[in-house]
Amino acid sequence: MHRILYIEDTENNRILVTRQLERKGYRVMTAEDATTGLALAAKEPPDLILMDMGLPDLDGWEATRRLKSNPALRHIPVIALTAHVMQGDRDSSIAAGCDDYDTKPFQFPRLMAKIEALLATSNPSPPSQSPPLSHAP
Repeated sequence: MHRILYIEDTENNRILVTRQLERKGYRVMTAEDATTGLALAAKEPPDLILMDMGLPDLDGWEATRRLKSNPALRHIPVIALTAHVMQGDRDSSIAAGCDDYDTKPFQFPRLMAKIEALLATSNPSPPSQSPPLSHAP
């Protein structure tokens, strides 16, 4: 099961996207600021990060640069999520190290296509260590 870390300061967005992703079978971890999100990524590396770019403590561009400068985490794909739709915003996100870019408000089918495309080119998390199933006679 793929793990996605969603770093977003708006609670309603976290709830909405988390529910949609969980319905699709993803395990979702959330953080409401970049500092917490980077710490969580280091502790329990996800398969993909959805990064809000307009975060209050440390913006998503700087958080992505820090993530991508860490050799242990740089392989994690990052999708920039932003209400910034000005000319050049996509380029700024890609220059910061994001692997893709999507705008708010979300069009969930479009976002899912981007998530699935990036996850298809990366390796999933190792399976959890579940105890073997016992077979009843």
